[in-house]
Amino acid sequence: KDIGIKTWLVVNSTGQAQLVDAGKHLIKRRTGLSARDLRILDPSLSYPSTVIGRERAVVIKLEHIKGVITAKDVWLLNSKDPAVAPFVEELKRRCSHHHQANAMKVNRSSGGEEQSEEALHQIFEATHQEGLHSGDVKQQHDRSETLPFEFVALEACLEAACTSLDDEAKALEQEANPALDKLLSKITTRHLERVRQIKARLVALTGRVQKIRNEIEQLLEDDGDMAEMYLTSKLLQDEKEKPSSSSSSIAGEDDENRKGDDEITPDESSSSPRSSLDDDEKEGRVKDSNSHGSLSVSKRFSGSRRSSKHLDVAELEMLLEAYFVQLDGTLNELSALSEYIQDTEDYVNIMLDDKQNNLLQMGVVISTATIFITMFIVVTGIFGMNVKIWLFLNPNPNINNFIWTVSGCTFGTIVLYAIAITLFKYKRLI
Repeated sequence: KDIGIKTWLVVNSTGQAQLVDAGKHLIKRRTGLSARDLRILDPSLSYPSTVIGRERAVVIKLEHIKGVITAKDVWLLNSKDPAVAPFVEELKRRCSHHHQANAMKVNRSSGGEEQSEEALHQIFEATHQEGLHSGDVKQQHDRSETLPFEFVALEACLEAACTSLDDEAKALEQEANPALDKLLSKITTRHLERVRQIKARLVALTGRVQKIRNEIEQLLEDDGDMAEMYLTSKLLQDEKEKPSSSSSSIAGEDDENRKGDDEITPDESSSSPRSSLDDDEKEGRVKDSNSHGSLSVSKRFSGSRRSSKHLDVAELEMLLEAYFVQLDGTLNELSALSEYIQDTEDYVNIMLDDKQNNLLQMGVVISTATIFITMFIVVTGIFGMNVKIWLFLNPNPNINNFIWTVSGCTFGTIVLYAIAITLFKYKRLI
């Protein structure tokens, strides 16, 4: 029975949180999601960052945030993760502000302006202890009044993910700049290995940022996907359609009974079967008219829903565009860092090529010197042979002959070596 049961942190619209042990069937019944949608949140599967809107919920998987957003609450899966704890506190604070803002809006509409001002003053005092500016609190309070609950939760998720990626990008940039400077000053194996690790982290971080950016871009390009994320408006429309459909059906039954009572009289109760057939035809026409009326009502409501979604998409579009621009800026910073690393690699390759060229030149010089030294050794080998020549027939050998022979071979070797090096430089070989 415990298979598939996981601990979820449920944050409701008032900002209160509680831990709930729930299985897949309970989650599917509460959120209306399918098993395929819940598989995205499975920690054992490596799904990329995703934002999917469904009929009654929005599936969120952004970096360390995994959860489901409904019109009334937020279900978080990995709430015990230390990286998620700051996000949970921020989400509860935003939900509490949203609830208080809506309560103040209701009080103002009912004439309780003094109570709303006192509540707003309490919010200012509470947020002043958190280090927030009053203008920021007022702006956030105004946004809480206009945004529905699911967009407040979605904004908190996007802000947490984008802020986390931006912080990682800045930390990586601060770590990469000194490492690249050290590599430029001195090329060593340790510096090259450090730059290689930084480049690997940069590629991984760029892919994560690019994935979230592409996901938001796909949402911005499809109005239907954005319209599916208006959970509160769909919930309100469903609540309006239920009483209207029930009232229309009750009215149809009353009209049918009223017309039936007017048409059937005591004298006609014992009439021929033809009169009963006429009554059935009349009832059929009444039912058809009622069915056509209910269809027209449903079409009118569906049309109003489409138009309201079309009008409200601009609000979600502005929200997504703000974080799309932030992700685009983070991606530009990572691209600039990647270009800096690429430039450093090109410079290092140039320096290594230059050193390799110097080594090749030195190899040519040494090889040339080895050739001419070998020629000198050949001469000494010839003189060391036990062969009778006129130089050795002198009964009184002179030391000067030895000196002149060695000096002449040495001088000839040096001259030939100098001529060879000059020729190489003339040919631009060294």
